[in-house]
Formats: sequence, C-alpha cells, structure tokens
Amino acid sequence: MTTASLEDLLHQAQADIAAAADTRTLDALRVDLLGKKGRITELLKQLGTMAPDERKAFGERVNRLKETVAQAIEQRARALEAQALAQRLASERIDVTLPGRGELPGGLHPITRTIERISRLFGELGFETVEGPEIEDDFHNFSALNIPEAHPARAMQDTFYVMNGTRLLRTHTSPVQIRTMQTRKPPIRIICPGRVYRCDSDRTHSPMFHQVEGLYVAERVTFADLKYDLQTFLSRFFEREVEALFRPSYFPFVEPGADVHMRWGDRWLELLGCGMVHPKVFEAVGIDPERYTGYAFGMGVERMAMLRYGVDDLRLFFDNDLRFLEQFK
Repeated sequence: MTTASLEDLLHQAQADIAAAADTRTLDALRVDLLGKKGRITELLKQLGTMAPDERKAFGERVNRLKETVAQAIEQRARALEAQALAQRLASERIDVTLPGRGELPGGLHPITRTIERISRLFGELGFETVEGPEIEDDFHNFSALNIPEAHPARAMQDTFYVMNGTRLLRTHTSPVQIRTMQTRKPPIRIICPGRVYRCDSDRTHSPMFHQVEGLYVAERVTFADLKYDLQTFLSRFFEREVEALFRPSYFPFVEPGADVHMRWGDRWLELLGCGMVHPKVFEAVGIDPERYTGYAFGMGVERMAMLRYGVDDLRLFFDNDLRFLEQFK
C-alpha cells in the first residue's frame, strides 16, 4: 500500500470517527480499524512479504497511522461521554427555587390503633399496661404456665426456637404475666400487649401476630368479676351492647377455662379465651393460692381489628399497601 493510500485511509477513518453519534457506533469503528481483523491490523500482516528496507519504513507509517486513529477514537469517546453527561444533567435538573410538594398527612396503622384502643379501654377499668421481652426461655413461656415438657399443649403452639433451642420466640404474652407476678405482690391488675410468634400462615393466620393478655390477682377474685370486666370491655370496644357467651374450654394455665363468643348477626364468633388462674401457676411464681385468686384472658389483636374495621383478609395488615392504609388516616 502506498503512502497516499495510507493517507486516504487516515482521512476516511478520522471522518468516520468524528461522525460517530454514540459510543456503540464508535466501538464498531474501533473494531473495524484496530481489531484483530481490522483494516489497519491487516496492513501489518503485509510486513512478512516485504524486503527488509521496505519493511521498516512501511511498519513505521502503519504504526503512526494506528496511534493517530487510536487517539482520535479516545478523544471522540471522551467527547461523547461529556455530551451524554450534559444531556443527563439537563434532563435531571431541579429548580430548587420551586415550592416544595409538602407532606401528606399520615395515620396510625390499624393494628396500632386497635392496641391503643384496647389499652385505653382496659385502663379505664383499672388495668396497667405492661410489656416484656419477645425472646423468652422455656420456664416463663411454658413451665410456669403449667405446661411441662411433653405436655400436649406445647404441640399446639408450633414454637420458633432460637439459640440452639435454649431460647424461643414467645408464643403468647403470658410470660409477661409470669414476670410481673414474680416481681410484684397482689393486687395485680395488668394487660400485656405485644407481638407473638407461631408457625402458621394463611388468610386468617400469620407467623407473627399481636395479642393482648390480661391478669387480675387479688383476694376473692371470682369468675363473675371476669365476666363483668370482659362484657364491659367488649361493649365499649364495639360501641354497642354486646351479647357474649362463655363456653367451657381447656387451657393448662387456667381452671376453669372458657372461650368467649359474641353474637355477630345470626351467628356466634369466638373472640378470646379466659379463665381463673390455675393454682399451679401461683405456686410457680411464689403466690399463695390459698389466699389469692385471679383471672386471666387473652385476645388476638388482628381478629379484633378485622371485626371492627370490616377486614376479611389478615394479610392486608402486613402488605403495607398504601391504598389500604390510607383509609385509616
């Protein structure tokens, strides 16, 4: 190839490089000119057929051509990058002098609203709100509640164990009652709201949900006290006179025990469980069962919220869908 041909190749390459509108086109030119099978690379393969004196001169011209083209490609690449950055800055420019959009009013989550409502209503009945740890030990979560090892009631809990089985995620908030009775003397009148955990998940169950449990311990506490307090609470919670039905049921930490149902239209709905504190629970925490009696109850917050707000799928409380949550502002 003559010197004139090399000059023509250089001028054409420079024109094509200058006309490249984007990095993809520029990269294609680089491959066409400088790639393993590029036009300039192919020129170097001719050196083996030339005489020694011609080979040196031709090789020098081709290498200068290669370096010039490579520099032109690099300069064009920087120009294209600067152009792309300028376009991006222009499209993303923000006028900081414009007024702000403002803040939309928020609202409490329906579960939080329900817990606060339950706590306030029981507070009006003389109950104190007490909280405790969510990671518990076997004694406070089971043994002190008259649920020894191998007791069938443990299978009902579907427990999440942690720390090599030495600790667990509490299956109810009853351990808070145990800890309170260990550190206080009667009379005790508390409710214990909080998160609890069980291996269960569907449209009406969640592996993490919320409970409110209550405890009243004093001298001469009777089942009539329990019925009065729960009947009063339910009527105030639903803002109407609630017809409640107490049906016998079994819980290892109370005796006798009952499920509380309320009339909902033409059917009965189960709301909560309750009963008189079992003497063995008092013995486990050092309270004299001959002198003191007490009652306990527990309810699922999600169930109460579903009934109050007309929600038919428990999962809506945990999806964080703003279309759902905005209704509770």
